[in-house]
Amino acid sequence: MFIYLSKKIAIPNNIHLKCVSWNKDQGFIACGGDDGLLRVLKLETQTDDAKLKGLAAPSNLSMNQTLEGHSGAVQVVTWNEQYEKLTTSDQNGLIIVWMLYKGAWYEEMINNRNKSVVRSMSWNADGQKICIVYEDGAVIVGSVDGNRIWGKELKGNQLAHVAWSPDSKILLFGMANGEVQIYDNQGNFITKMTISCLINSAGGISIAGIHWYAGTGGYVEADCPCLAICFDNGRCQIMRYENDENPVCIDTLMNVVSIQWNHCGSVLAVAGSLKASNMDKEFNVVQFYTPFGEHIRTLKVPGKQMTGVSWEGGGLRIGLAVDSYIYFANIRPDYKWGYCCSTVVYAYTKPERQEYCVVFWETKNNEKFVKYVKSLMSITTSGDFCILASKADESQPQDAELESGTHARYVLILCNSIGTPLDSKYIDIEPLFVTMTKTHVIAASKEAFYMWQYRVAKKLTALEINQVTKTKKEGRERVYHIDSSPSGTNDSSPDIAKAFTATRDPICCITATDKTMIVGRESGLIHRYSLPNVGLVQKYTLNNRAHYLYINCNSSRLAIIDIAGVLTLLDLEVRASTDNITGNQVSAGDPSKFERKDVWDMKWANDNPDLFAMMEKTRMYVFRNLDPEEPIQTSGYICNFEDLEIKSVLLDEIMKDPERPNKDNLINFEIRSLRDSRALIEKVGIEDASQFIEDNPHPRLWRLLAEAALQKLDLKTAEQAFVRCKDYQGIEFVKRLGNLQSEPMKQAEVAAYFGRFEEAERMYLDMDRRDLAISLRIKLGDWFRVLQLLKTGSGDCDDTLLEQAYNAIGDYFADRQKWVNAVQYYLQGRNQERLAECYYMLEDYDGLEKLTPVLPENHKLLPEIGQMFATVGMCEQAVNAYLKCNQPKAAVEACVHLNQWNKAVELARTHNMKEIKSLLSKYASHLLEKNKTLEAVELYRKAHHFLDAAKLMFKIADEEAKKRTRPLRVKKLYVLAARLVENYHEQVKTSQQSKTKGKQSEAKFALAGLLEEDATSSDDRIVDNAWRGAEAYHFFLLAQRQLYGGYMENAMRTAMHLREYEDIIPAVEIYSLLAICSASNRAFGTCSQAFIKLESMESLEPEQRQLYEDLSLEIFTKHNPKDSRTMERERSSEGAEGKLPTCIVTGLPIQEYQFWMCNVCKHCALEQEIGKYNCCPLCHSPVA
Repeated sequence: MFIYLSKKIAIPNNIHLKCVSWNKDQGFIACGGDDGLLRVLKLETQTDDAKLKGLAAPSNLSMNQTLEGHSGAVQVVTWNEQYEKLTTSDQNGLIIVWMLYKGAWYEEMINNRNKSVVRSMSWNADGQKICIVYEDGAVIVGSVDGNRIWGKELKGNQLAHVAWSPDSKILLFGMANGEVQIYDNQGNFITKMTISCLINSAGGISIAGIHWYAGTGGYVEADCPCLAICFDNGRCQIMRYENDENPVCIDTLMNVVSIQWNHCGSVLAVAGSLKASNMDKEFNVVQFYTPFGEHIRTLKVPGKQMTGVSWEGGGLRIGLAVDSYIYFANIRPDYKWGYCCSTVVYAYTKPERQEYCVVFWETKNNEKFVKYVKSLMSITTSGDFCILASKADESQPQDAELESGTHARYVLILCNSIGTPLDSKYIDIEPLFVTMTKTHVIAASKEAFYMWQYRVAKKLTALEINQVTKTKKEGRERVYHIDSSPSGTNDSSPDIAKAFTATRDPICCITATDKTMIVGRESGLIHRYSLPNVGLVQKYTLNNRAHYLYINCNSSRLAIIDIAGVLTLLDLEVRASTDNITGNQVSAGDPSKFERKDVWDMKWANDNPDLFAMMEKTRMYVFRNLDPEEPIQTSGYICNFEDLEIKSVLLDEIMKDPERPNKDNLINFEIRSLRDSRALIEKVGIEDASQFIEDNPHPRLWRLLAEAALQKLDLKTAEQAFVRCKDYQGIEFVKRLGNLQSEPMKQAEVAAYFGRFEEAERMYLDMDRRDLAISLRIKLGDWFRVLQLLKTGSGDCDDTLLEQAYNAIGDYFADRQKWVNAVQYYLQGRNQERLAECYYMLEDYDGLEKLTPVLPENHKLLPEIGQMFATVGMCEQAVNAYLKCNQPKAAVEACVHLNQWNKAVELARTHNMKEIKSLLSKYASHLLEKNKTLEAVELYRKAHHFLDAAKLMFKIADEEAKKRTRPLRVKKLYVLAARLVENYHEQVKTSQQSKTKGKQSEAKFALAGLLEEDATSSDDRIVDNAWRGAEAYHFFLLAQRQLYGGYMENAMRTAMHLREYEDIIPAVEIYSLLAICSASNRAFGTCSQAFIKLESMESLEPEQRQLYEDLSLEIFTKHNPKDSRTMERERSSEGAEGKLPTCIVTGLPIQEYQFWMCNVCKHCALEQEIGKYNCCPLCHSPVA
């Protein structure tokens, strides 16, 4: 940072000032002094010129009001920025609160305790509360509207200072004896602060100032010290929080009167006086420190007694109260910034984030890219690249664990101009000074410098770059200690340990070009090394310590700005002084005598070793051969100087609103020779101008001349000028112009060359050359205009061109994801590929479906459309698309993917595909693994694999039967299984029919079908006795229904029929049912047989059997175990004529010859019984 005095305002009548305070938000400056003096001033910048912004703009007093009200000397002034209030107090203890009304300040409230004098007042961070401390120990906390919140007397204490913590929870009271006590915001004592900076200091001391930065502008880094306490003897401590064990301690070696943080907590100003060693007289100084106690600058201030210091809100000015004057000093901050490849890179802090926000602002297209970096130390740029140096994040893994095995402490990140990291290096040397050339990055700490030869291949991806970097590490990274003298021959691998040995003469600045590196040391010594092989070439001695170093483009001259802001030059190469140049050498002046004061920035021209631009206070000077041109008023930082143009950026303006950088803050200055040449060409003519340029040659001037000659169609001069500035395209263009015959045609071409496309197009159209106008627009990619031109022309236009235009406009909308607009143009341009994509994006599947029939067969778009439909689950449409392009396999896969197995099987059949069986079994086994048996059944059913489905179904039914669930449910499961078997029979029969086409009889088909079944079926039980399970449960349910319905006879008959199904229903159930039914029907013979069966069952427990025996005893002691005659007769005739069919309605054997038979399950029933039913009682198919 650089600082210089810029303005001085005198207070009338030589009244001495006591205090000064600058309102950070509105810019008012309040100063208080003897005899009740209180003034409010405001510096306003009035300028119409857009280039004159920031500090360069003239600033006049727009307010200068004396506030009447105090009688004694005003000792304390403090602002409440949030509510625009000013609070002041004088030596009599009178407090006045002032408010702004219609542009002037008026008293709002007055208060006087009449007991003691106010020593300090402080508003909290949000402006809601004020704390006032009196000398006698009284403390009052009040609210912004004037109400007292609480008051307290600190007995036996003389108060001198007060400060709020940023969160308003804590109050610090500074005592007259130098103690600092910590209280909470209700006035309860917490503890005394330990003051560690006063160790071994003697004598009485008092506190010069306490300032606790509230974090309103973010922090320089996480956990940054922000509470500064300074004593009048020059000792100072900066703490992270109120009871920080190890604060930063500074000894400023001066008598301090006042301290203040700047707007973002990055600089602490300490004001006071210094006793010169050789003189008795003291002089006023302001010292500037970082929060970590490093000294940045010293500002000497004239006058006898300095009493106060206050920063401006933006941190660019500082106000000082000295005697009866206010001095203003301008500050040029060391922003973290750089310029690469038309991109301005700058960093700032936000209060809500701990990281630095690094903005890459591409100035040509006004685009910005943001990157967040923790603990950023510096930004360095060169060419197209930028290096961000920061402290390494402890938590993140590092690719380069160092030799000692410890974590590296710092990281260098190589980025391109949009902030994409290309490579990074972890290092242990603190990169206090970083410079970069086209090939190397050089980072220096106080005692050593580290070199990294970075590689950025234009074609390599980031991944490949990383592989390259891992290969040859030693040769590309080197470390040198400043006290060693490298010879330039290839040294052995870097000795890291040596790099940390301390040096008596630390490094203070570095710079480098492709062939030279310069290192400055604090004693004024300068080392010059050769690059890239690092050999110490020479040492130079300066009178002062260098602060910045700059080398010109051919490494022949070095510019040095020292810590006092004095710019001097040093010749690195002895210039040739042969006879013919001696005259020239004299005119160039002697660089050793050259000196400019108050310089804070400079840049050499990239293309001329004798040209440089520098910033001196708020003026920019351009020097050619040490000869200054007239200065330009500006306060910008110089980005780049080439082609006789200086690019400068107003960082102060950008930092006011860093999230929205404005093109107005980027300024281009043309240097005098460019301005003169332009004026000559415009006013005098091309001949004289070309003579002037001949005398002062520069490629940029030749280009200027070439362009001017082109405008006037002076092709000869233009060609010569293009040759002089080595512009091959220009030469070719002039040749092409020479071959054109008509004058207007040449003019149109020139207009197009200079980018005046509207004008060129108008000329073409006037010449009736619409084709040229169209081709011009096509080159520019302005298809909307092409379309307009095509449509406006008379006669038919070229259809292919028209389609091209429609499609290009479609592409324009599609790139911006405006699919609806894109569709309209693609339709007109008949671009089916892009149409399909747009329909898909719009989810317009109808449109996509309509596209399929329009496309010719085997069109390359069809598989893509199929894929689109498949992704959204539209199986049929996907299949149609795939079939149209002859990809049945893809169609089957889509069906399988969407679980449309019946469709898949059908397709596989029609296209004779073999793999469907394997697909099915794969999927089925996958379902079974997941225990989804019913889904597997469904799958087989859809795929017409009825037998497999039936097997699974029987398995489910058997399991359910074992679980003894509801019999009706089990019956349903068995019926479903049996129906599947029937479907299988049907399938076999039809397949036989289709195999044996011809005049053979039905019987033969059936026979062939049965034979095939025999051959294929593995599980006879399933195929032959498909209905057994269903029958068993049907009769089991029927018997119970009849029993409960009171049809005892029928119930018993049905139960007797159940005896055939012991393999399906447990025997215990069957015989228990039979015993109940027969007992109810008083057929005790049957009942006793059932009991005999039950008692002899092996599967029952002995206790169970015992119970059955007891029950039978009870029954048969009362009743004789005999049936009635009819029953016995019927029972004897059962086996006579073979088995009779059983009626599924009543459960009785059918004796008649005429009966009904179900055409699905082939079961019978009595004619008169089935009449009551609509469906078959067993299989539930409708009764025909």
